[in-house]
Amino acid sequence: MPDGQAYIIPADLPAPIDHPSAWRGPDLVNSTEWVYQLTASDIAEIDAAIAPLVAREADIAKITQADFPLPTLGPKLTALCNDVIHGRGFALMRGLPVERYSIRESATAYFGVGTYFGNARSQNAKGHVLGHVQDLGLSTDDPKVRIYQTTERQTFHTDSTDIVALLCLKTAKSGGLSSLVSTMAIYNEMYAKAPDLLWELFQPFATDRRGEIPAGKGPYFEIPVYNHYENFLSVIYARRYIESARRLEGVPPLTDRQTAALDMFDDLANSYDLRLDMDFKPGDMQWVHNHTNLHDRTAFEDWPEPENKRHLLRLWLATPGARPLPPIYAERYGQVDIGDRGGIIVPGAMMNAPLQAE
Repeated sequence: MPDGQAYIIPADLPAPIDHPSAWRGPDLVNSTEWVYQLTASDIAEIDAAIAPLVAREADIAKITQADFPLPTLGPKLTALCNDVIHGRGFALMRGLPVERYSIRESATAYFGVGTYFGNARSQNAKGHVLGHVQDLGLSTDDPKVRIYQTTERQTFHTDSTDIVALLCLKTAKSGGLSSLVSTMAIYNEMYAKAPDLLWELFQPFATDRRGEIPAGKGPYFEIPVYNHYENFLSVIYARRYIESARRLEGVPPLTDRQTAALDMFDDLANSYDLRLDMDFKPGDMQWVHNHTNLHDRTAFEDWPEPENKRHLLRLWLATPGARPLPPIYAERYGQVDIGDRGGIIVPGAMMNAPLQAE
């Protein structure tokens, strides 16, 4: 647009976001306000909680908060969850002693802590409520492969849940940084620079289901990137899946304006003026609010030895007390009932928590 020519702001465009969730990476990169270091007493409580569950090889997928008492750590986790859902939108917990835990102990501890953040949801068509983020030697050239099963960069995206969480068990030989960016900060930038393109992101985009198709649904769903509902601005986004939906029958090519809007959104997400990168250590647990943040992972080179390969565990959590979501989210979330929504639900899938990647 020529210099001096004003952008026309659509009348229905929500006002800029003045809230802690509209954070900028450079303001937080040297801060520890978003990091919680587990104390010796915290770890003692976790050890005590996991011991009886591990001893009887409890079904991890069925562990509830009542099964996992944390007398003094529990209230701290509740406060962290509140900050994730209603405040900044993310937190990092450090110090879970995974180096001395078996995989069952690590998974039990992680799932138990997760019950203080929400109810676990299925992450794939197999009903896995405990995900394993590992390279399986696959490629996203296969339309049924999910990016987390490869060494490829993920690109910024959201997952189909209120909170996505990761526990680092082992790191890669190089690369594999975790990156976050606030979609509320992106919103403010686009509002100031190109509100006409921002408005495009409030219109529906066809998005590929990557073969994970709920009963009665088609191979893609249509939803806007930005959704304003009951005074909450929420984002759902996976550019790769928007692009791959173009291969499906009935999905038209993106228009020039749609492409320009998505490109600007991506450029801002990748900008070091906004994004925050962090290098995981074994024992780190990251908790991210999907509706106000995007997350990404850089490409990585893994270790050749199977026992040393990069390995993270993942939870998708539906959080009681979370924000309302518009009915259109049911296309991806199955339903929008607070505390009981999200995940990938396909016919015949039984909820389970595998102890290795499948």
